[in-house]
Amino acid sequence: MRKVINITVNGRSYEKPISSNQTLLDFLRHDLGLTGTKKGCEVGDCGSCIVLLNGRPVNSCLVLAVQAHGKEVVTIEGLATGEGLHPLQEAFIREGAIQCGFCTPGMILSAKHLLDKNPQPSELEIREAISGNLCRCTGYQKIIEAISSVSAQGQVE
Repeated sequence: MRKVINITVNGRSYEKPISSNQTLLDFLRHDLGLTGTKKGCEVGDCGSCIVLLNGRPVNSCLVLAVQAHGKEVVTIEGLATGEGLHPLQEAFIREGAIQCGFCTPGMILSAKHLLDKNPQPSELEIREAISGNLCRCTGYQKIIEAISSVSAQGQVE
């Protein structure tokens, strides 16, 4: 069965017909072409598909697109502006927190949610905030340093 959803993604409104069993992840990647949201485990364990839904991080592989009807979604593509990358994106590059990059979008969006509600988190709070994101390359330390550097510089946007 098909349904029409109205959704705002990265500040842009869409009205699209979708299959009622389509995940938000597949909607973003296939219908909107936003491939920054990664498809990993498809069971909510890895965090590579995290997006912000009405400001809260969700595993988009576990959310049906119809559940996002009338809501606002921010993907990794929505963080950068015409002025450049978001401070978290810049920090991940500067601190060497990106290796293969597969986990990076989910990590950055989890970090953004944390810094939006707590601009000066402790290292423990950062670790807890990214605990739903798995990384196989960096060992997490550089990721934590990148997030800490943004909060230390007061660059949260």
